[in-house]
Amino acid sequence: MAPVHRISSRVAAVTESATLAIDAKAKALRAAGEDVIGFGAGEPDFPTPSHIVEAAVAACRDPRNHHYTPTAGLPELREAIAAKTARDTGFVVEAKQVMVTNGGKQAIEEAFATLLDPGDEVLLPAPYWTTYPEAVRLAGGVPVELPTTPESGYKVSVEQLERARTAKAKVLLFVSPSNPTGTVYNEDEVRAIGAWAHERGLWVVTDEIYEHLVYGPARMASVPVVVPELAERCVVVNGVAKTYAMTGWRVGWMIGPPDVVKAAANLQSHSVSNVCNVAQRAALAALSGPLDDVVQMRAVYDRRRQAIVAALANLPGVVCPEPQGAFYAFPSFSAVLGRPLGPSGRVARSTLELAEVLLEEAKVAFVPGEAFGAPGCGRFSYALADEDLAEGMARLAKFLG
Repeated sequence: MAPVHRISSRVAAVTESATLAIDAKAKALRAAGEDVIGFGAGEPDFPTPSHIVEAAVAACRDPRNHHYTPTAGLPELREAIAAKTARDTGFVVEAKQVMVTNGGKQAIEEAFATLLDPGDEVLLPAPYWTTYPEAVRLAGGVPVELPTTPESGYKVSVEQLERARTAKAKVLLFVSPSNPTGTVYNEDEVRAIGAWAHERGLWVVTDEIYEHLVYGPARMASVPVVVPELAERCVVVNGVAKTYAMTGWRVGWMIGPPDVVKAAANLQSHSVSNVCNVAQRAALAALSGPLDDVVQMRAVYDRRRQAIVAALANLPGVVCPEPQGAFYAFPSFSAVLGRPLGPSGRVARSTLELAEVLLEEAKVAFVPGEAFGAPGCGRFSYALADEDLAEGMARLAKFLG
């Protein structure tokens, strides 16, 4: 009799989210009384702005929100997303091109499920957010990783993309500002990559969730705006989580051609029915309200960005391009690996081992680069209190010194 596998091979192949795992381990140590500084979680450390919370409170009391609503999202929220997209990036779309999802992760998963057939390849510049390749594989696709380096600013070139393209390539995943590196492509770079994708007949899935978190002279450029002829083969993913400090509210969306959005809505109708109505009302208040809180949060992130870059630059053997967006630094520890570290003199041969040793001995948590397709590097979120950031960097300097 053939053995019976309790877990399907498809789901068994999915790895745990490294970012959430590191955050959970750090929180568990804190709960046990350990003084842990966590650079792992990719979420704002601010509370959700009060006018958004009040909108949710009012929504709880409104019986309209106690029942099913349209699968693709509240009509007024879809309209607001379309208006906000035109306002913030210049991409003009209709409400029928918008579908509301349970956070950006679901939008990404449903985009790939809608576009990919088994064996279709997705060009995936690395470092990448840890969820992307898993969503591709769950949809039956094949992620094709394109490594980038600190020297290139973690940017992929058209020449790299062309070398990686095969007859099976269907989608390019493009992210700017980037998680985990903070990289922001300028408009000329976006135009060159978008034009290449259009000429090759590829789809582009672009994640714009960090659109408002750019610093200094950097400017976010949206692919379907810079290359408008690509709009018919482009899916934009976004959400309220990062901009409005709403990670726990779980509201995201996808924007695409009407036939793609309709197909994705059919899929969603058999999974979640509709996104939580109270959270949708909160998202409506966020998108329809002022950006004053966003401006204030961005100023704080910028200050922390400069502090963490300065601290990392002073560490022997550590190389870190200056992040221009999001709230992450992504240093390379390649020159640190293989030598004795800390009071114990333990040797880390990989950033996986370095993360383990640093958490155990210095009580500092970061996400190793292996989770992002970039061994030898690590992601440090600077969405944490200034004093914690300073203390964490001091511990890291002492440990590596």
